[in-house]
Amino acid sequence: MPTIPPEPVVPRAPEPHTHRDVAESFGVDAARYDRSRPHYPEAMIRQLVATGPGPRVLDIGCGTGISARQLQAAGCAVLGVEPDARMAEFARGTGVEVEVGTFETWDPAGREFDIVTAGQAWHWVDPVVGAAKAADVLRPAGRFAAFWNVADAPSEVTEAFITAYRRVLPDSPFDTAAMRRGATGSGAVTDRATEGLGKSGRFTEPEVWRFEWEQPYTRAEYLDLLPSQGTLTQLAPEPLAQILDGVGAAIDALGGRAVVRYTTVAVTATRG
Repeated sequence: MPTIPPEPVVPRAPEPHTHRDVAESFGVDAARYDRSRPHYPEAMIRQLVATGPGPRVLDIGCGTGISARQLQAAGCAVLGVEPDARMAEFARGTGVEVEVGTFETWDPAGREFDIVTAGQAWHWVDPVVGAAKAADVLRPAGRFAAFWNVADAPSEVTEAFITAYRRVLPDSPFDTAAMRRGATGSGAVTDRATEGLGKSGRFTEPEVWRFEWEQPYTRAEYLDLLPSQGTLTQLAPEPLAQILDGVGAAIDALGGRAVVRYTTVAVTATRG
């Protein structure tokens, strides 16, 4: 299933960044989020660092510091901005410097950066306001990159999730069918990012980078991942257990293991 939150049934409305209750719900179990969420391809990290003008990185919506730590390992000096204090506290415990706040209201205090990133987070930022502010904090020729991991689980697992989710939450506003589309369902969030950069008038023509890879999960590992998703972070224990039972049965039928195909999609541009 995609790690990008499914799109609302009514296209383009409401915008994902208006769902503040969901955007700030991931810290309910920061440790689970950090251990279960997939990292990003090292090839993307290397390309990002190689095409930026320097090592100073601002990581927007840094969460528990997953991408920040990868960037640090690549030689970058990273500052994170994170709206959820629980996630920020966890990231600090892993060695990431973090300031708490939404990017739209965060005060850069005159600081400039070579690269601005947003891993699995830009859809929670107003795409127009965010693009203008990203340009403000980037040095000339600095690089912006928003990226997402989009998952394509085995069809049996996806269908089991959709069936259980709809049974437990029949009135949910989210379009679970987007999960069937895999990486092709990422167009809405990447389009918003591209449009926001264009409307700012301060970036070069955006590029889209794609990296494909696979990750195997045991039954326990996949069921540990699911509650970190935006569609499930606010569920009570009983309905969550029903969904996990349905997905677990599908993985059991596959021999207790599921191989998930990931596409990491990055929207990137440089400040003009």
